[in-house]
Amino acid sequence: MMSVSADLYLDGAEPWHEQAACASYPAEMFFPALETPGASRAAKLVCAACPVREECLSFALDTAQSEGVWGGMDAGERRRMRRRIRDRARRRAS
Repeated sequence: MMSVSADLYLDGAEPWHEQAACASYPAEMFFPALETPGASRAAKLVCAACPVREECLSFALDTAQSEGVWGGMDAGERRRMRRRIRDRARRRAS
C-alpha cells in the first residue's frame, strides 16, 4: 500500500479526493450514525469501484481517521489493520 501521509496530491495534480468516487455522494453515506455490519455496505460498494481507493485508505491510516468509511474499510476494520501493522513491526524489531 502506498503511503500518502497527509499529502492530498498525487504527482502535483489535482487532490486525490477530487478524483474519488464518493465525491458525488452525500457524506452521511460514508459516516453512518450506527456502526452496524450493514450500515456501511452502500459506502463500501462505492469504494470498491473508486480509482483512488488505495490513496484514501492510506490517508485514513496515516492520519488515524477514527470514523467513517475510508478506502473501503470502516473504522473497526481500520483499527484491526493498524493493530496488525503495529504487531508485525514489533515482531520484526524484536
